[in-house]
Amino acid sequence: MDMRIFQVHSNKALPHAGSILIASPLLYDYHFARSVILMVTHNIEGSMGIVMNKNFRYHVSLNQLVPRLASMPVIPVFKGGPVERDTIFFLHVLGNLEGALNLGNGLYLNGDFTALQQYILNGNPIEGYVRFFSGYAGWAYKQLEKEIDDDSWMVGETDKCHLLDENYRDLWFNSMNDLGNPYRLWATYPQYPSCN
Repeated sequence: MDMRIFQVHSNKALPHAGSILIASPLLYDYHFARSVILMVTHNIEGSMGIVMNKNFRYHVSLNQLVPRLASMPVIPVFKGGPVERDTIFFLHVLGNLEGALNLGNGLYLNGDFTALQQYILNGNPIEGYVRFFSGYAGWAYKQLEKEIDDDSWMVGETDKCHLLDENYRDLWFNSMNDLGNPYRLWATYPQYPSCN
């Protein structure tokens, strides 16, 4: 048997805005284990991304944070990363929202938050169109490249369906599978091997 199939290696691809980082199954960091991160920037100033598949232990809703939206159906806020947890980011497909950053693949980040609130108050759809996050993940210049070289991250491509329609709990497994072999095998690696 070829034992190399049990060695997890990064695909060594370079991240860019709109790509995703997929945590190695052997990355046990509290904030990033089994995480999928949408890259927002990656340049000589460093890297920034939003964790797409983590929720708070005690669920947080936008309705709690924005009094104007208190009477609307519950809008979840996900854990976007450990940096600046008091800042709300929103990923969406509303290309005409003024000030939105185009990430490619039909995805946009932030924009005119007052206009977005009005969009919500007008009864427009949220699910599949907008997701909200508190905080972000950040890396100093060259730090992320080193973590990729150390096999902590795989780099992949994705689309709006994955990030906005899919259940966030399935995102890591499905993203690893999308990379093909041998990543499909690694997607089945138990999160807590000592419990098996």
